[in-house]
Amino acid sequence: MFIDELEIFVKAGNGGNGCVSFRREKYVEFGGPNGGNGGKGGNVLIRVRTEYNTLLPLHGRKHYRAGDGGNGKGSDRTGAAGKRLVLDVPSGTIVRDRETGTILGDLTKAGDRIVIGQGGRGGKGNRHFANATNRTPKFAQPGEKTEGLWIRLELKMMADVGLVGFPNAGKSTLIRNISAARPKVAEYPFTTLRPNLGVVASSGFKSFVVADIPGIIEGAHEGAGLGLRFLKHIERTKLLLLLVDPTDPERDPTTCVRVLINELTSFSSRLSEKQRIVVFTKSDLIHDREDELAELKRDLEADGVLCFTISSIKGVGTKDLVYKLQELLDELALKQENEAVEAEEDPVDETPVGPADPLDEI
Repeated sequence: MFIDELEIFVKAGNGGNGCVSFRREKYVEFGGPNGGNGGKGGNVLIRVRTEYNTLLPLHGRKHYRAGDGGNGKGSDRTGAAGKRLVLDVPSGTIVRDRETGTILGDLTKAGDRIVIGQGGRGGKGNRHFANATNRTPKFAQPGEKTEGLWIRLELKMMADVGLVGFPNAGKSTLIRNISAARPKVAEYPFTTLRPNLGVVASSGFKSFVVADIPGIIEGAHEGAGLGLRFLKHIERTKLLLLLVDPTDPERDPTTCVRVLINELTSFSSRLSEKQRIVVFTKSDLIHDREDELAELKRDLEADGVLCFTISSIKGVGTKDLVYKLQELLDELALKQENEAVEAEEDPVDETPVGPADPLDEI
């Protein structure tokens, strides 16, 4: 089962209460307060677990609580700290406050973690309150109580290349051809009901990840079909492959490209800014749209859009496509690296803002 959205209630542990206690030891002339402090409550953490690709492990429960801190004891003994709660999620998980929608964390890589619930402080024992005017305090501080929080977990899969197309455009067949992923392939629409990831080995030791999402239709950005739910999974990709089936009996290739681009730009500004590559599939099948296809390719290439013609069944053109994708991904990685270096070298203006403080001259 693929779970990409989840709402759960989390609560950090309460702090333990401080203790009221007095020394009573034989042969000790003066007694006195010796109540220990309460232990701290456990924190609630969310961390990335790279082997996960779904939120399914958290699907079975709605409420999660960390351990409470132990109460303080006599002889200055501090209560035990509460056991922390660690929730593991896949990389690409966004954590939101359910009520306000505020993003609490965006966990995108291995090692990422956030604390979304701080355990309550332990209360002070009566020894802490002893002073010259009150040498035998008969009270202690209670532990701090924590409040729970409803959070929403949203998974946006981490991939380098996203496959977009109408139902039966050949997305699943392509990902089966270029990777070890084995999504379902059939001759009826909406065969793919959940996103699939495939690792593509390109050249040498290089590889990249491709995401195959269910087919989208016109109006997907408004909720039609399955597109609205799964378009978010390609928001993090670096490149978009628009797969167009020239043999589609319901729409011509020009209409396919126009509608796909419109759905992407309408859904998210991030998708509208990504580089797109148009891939015409099923070149092994005969059709009567060759002239229209040639004109469409010329128009797209004139606008700087790369075009490929492939047959995933026959393996025609798929290797050239993979090599080009790797080349483009390498260029993007180099560009990001150069931008990061330039940002580090750019001098920061440390001129104070506002009137000078006269004390600075002393």
